[in-house]
Amino acid sequence: MERLFSVPLKGGAYTDVYSVKTENEFGECLSGYGSNVLFVADSNTARYLPDGVPSLVLPPGEREKNWSSIDRILSKALSLGLARDSVFIAVGGGVILDMTAFAASVYMRGARVVLVPTTLLSMVDATLGGKTGIDYGGGKNLVGTFYPAEDVIIAPHTLSTLSDKEYRCGLGEVVKHAFLSHDSRLYDFLEKNRDAVLSRSGSVMMDMISLSLEVKIDYITADPEEKKGIRSALNLGHTFGHALEALEGFSISHGEGVAWGVVKAFETGRKLGITPPSYAEKALSLVSSYGFDTHLSVSPESFSSFYSAIGKDKKKKGGAVRFILMKGQGEPVLMPLDESIVIEAVMGE
Repeated sequence: MERLFSVPLKGGAYTDVYSVKTENEFGECLSGYGSNVLFVADSNTARYLPDGVPSLVLPPGEREKNWSSIDRILSKALSLGLARDSVFIAVGGGVILDMTAFAASVYMRGARVVLVPTTLLSMVDATLGGKTGIDYGGGKNLVGTFYPAEDVIIAPHTLSTLSDKEYRCGLGEVVKHAFLSHDSRLYDFLEKNRDAVLSRSGSVMMDMISLSLEVKIDYITADPEEKKGIRSALNLGHTFGHALEALEGFSISHGEGVAWGVVKAFETGRKLGITPPSYAEKALSLVSSYGFDTHLSVSPESFSSFYSAIGKDKKKKGGAVRFILMKGQGEPVLMPLDESIVIEAVMGE
């Protein structure tokens, strides 16, 4: 097991990020947390749980990200007699990670938590920064806490089990990070290694994940509790994308929604004179090259529901939803958009 990063957090705490290279090493690592634990997985990731450990297996999917699942986690922890020094270990995608960390944050006012992401999306997005939560009232992650994990364990071999759609879902966040990076290393990597990335070549997976995590680390360490506006830039594409996900009943993946939202952000920035046309074209070309459907549109009949979902966005300030647009490489800008601008962006009118 190799430590990749030690991420400083508020109050002198750290999240240590580790990588493991083989299945045997992975199993030994998970077993190393002892018996004072609760493993939480879903039916897709239960295969990774060590034999005989205290565990709870939940149904998979975004629809399970609710109070009922949190109740099940807390009830299981209580039945096992866990205490504040016990470890909640989440093994799965972003839904399992977010819910387990949320449950740990409120169990006896805060138990320990370790995150073991098994999807690309969760490896590059849900593991760092301490955001926990559940969906509520038709909005994504409207209820939650900031509660960073003490350890994050990344095992790239788990990516081989993902469907193409699920894998590309994670690529949506990786591509987003390429634009937010203060340098062009991740962007250049994605351009040069497209075929290897899409085929999940073992030689490039960890390099891509590390480069993507470096971008997120830069933003979260500058704004650990999202109070300065710096970290909000990580939501590039999310305001548009989350609303589309909600409109479609979460039938499209988060990464697909984000990639679509990134496209809308670049197109809007170009029309408003904020994003240089040459940079916008370069960015849109990269998104398209990874197979994302950038031509989805919101019908006139659905726009009211879409705009209502935008109104539930967490990135409000002074009652106004702020969108992230791009002035250039690593230069995000947050600003509200008039409804007419949003209509033009998502309906093409």
